[in-house]
Amino acid sequence: MSERTAPTSTHPARAAVAAFVGTTIEWFDFYIYATAASLVFGTLFFPEGTDPLVGLMASFATFSVGFFARPLGGLLFGHFGDRIGRKSALVTTLLMMGVATFCVGLLPTYEQAGFLAPLLLVVLRFVQGIAVGGEWGGAVLMAVEHAPENRKTFYGSFAQLGNPAGALLATGSFSLITAWDADLLYTWGWRLPFLASVLLVLVGLFIRLKVEESPVFTAVQEQDRTAELPVREALRTSWRPLLLGIGVLPVAVGGYYIVTTFLQAYGVTETGISEQVILNGLSLAAFVELVATLGVSWLGDRFGTVRVVVIGLVGVIVLALPQFLVLESGSVALVFLMLCLMRLAMAAVYGPIARVLAQMYPPRARYTSISIAYQVAGAIFGGLSPLACTALYAATGSILPVVGLLMAMAAVSIACLAYAPRHTDEEVAVA
Repeated sequence: MSERTAPTSTHPARAAVAAFVGTTIEWFDFYIYATAASLVFGTLFFPEGTDPLVGLMASFATFSVGFFARPLGGLLFGHFGDRIGRKSALVTTLLMMGVATFCVGLLPTYEQAGFLAPLLLVVLRFVQGIAVGGEWGGAVLMAVEHAPENRKTFYGSFAQLGNPAGALLATGSFSLITAWDADLLYTWGWRLPFLASVLLVLVGLFIRLKVEESPVFTAVQEQDRTAELPVREALRTSWRPLLLGIGVLPVAVGGYYIVTTFLQAYGVTETGISEQVILNGLSLAAFVELVATLGVSWLGDRFGTVRVVVIGLVGVIVLALPQFLVLESGSVALVFLMLCLMRLAMAAVYGPIARVLAQMYPPRARYTSISIAYQVAGAIFGGLSPLACTALYAATGSILPVVGLLMAMAAVSIACLAYAPRHTDEEVAVA
């Protein structure tokens, strides 16, 4: 290797596709839980006679457990990803997620097993959180570190595609069940997406095992520069970028659940919009985000990654109030339009953010650093957003505090992006 040539890969597209498939499966598993939590878990896993709003909050509390487990997963798999390799860590996370999700589909309900049912639900949600906590950072790095410098935003966005693709599969599967028989959802139909996920996991493992290790990690390993304790390295050398990384992410990881999970529950329980309409609208919006993500990430490589993300955050601020107001309009077309516009703005935030975060940290402890930032943000903003929004609405009877929260999260993201540092793969080559 030339002293000043960054590590390169001959198969960036293969790594990007593998990242996409793997994260799609992980996020599908994660989102079918989120969808079930907003629609049926409050009824099925909590005592009868509970006020519907209280039951919903209890359901969202179990949803939050997965987010609180994610930082632990990020630390655990970040350590092995920085010490042993990105690929091995990613195979393990996929297996963990698959087993936990399949088991959720086998759980007894509260009526069948009493308090054992929600307890087991929480345990499996915790395992899901560990798995997805280790998945995201590794998948992003495999895509970004295999890519040439002038295509890193585009290829990095393939890992981000897994989010809308997983959401599309999740809401789409529940939409099909309710279209077939709405009552079936509350008996055994909710189990079908969880049980079917095992087939996707097998496909994901087959693809992931064929991908080469990250060339950046390989170069670090060949130079005998792997960190002995990556978390100590990350906290010692990158504590300011870690805080900035957490601050960059409120909308990307938390705002998303406000405009999907909370909006879905609010729309069905408070505005009278049908479950079928909201599921169809969210499925269409997920498809729009899926298609738009590659386009906005391509624009990021051409015109500046941070610039595209900021434009997306401004869009979130502008659309924050209208997306809730249209739910009471009675117009299905307006609801679908607003959901799609918001997810277009979210695509501009979420797609390019992979490169922004990956290059905020030096390669030596990059898996650990990016995982800490993303998963701590996920625990704070993602895990608490639906619960906080439900509590705000319950306390005030108004959607305006929820809108204000979303706007404030976007403002924090913009401020932190202004100070985000940037490291390149050249640091490995010239070390």
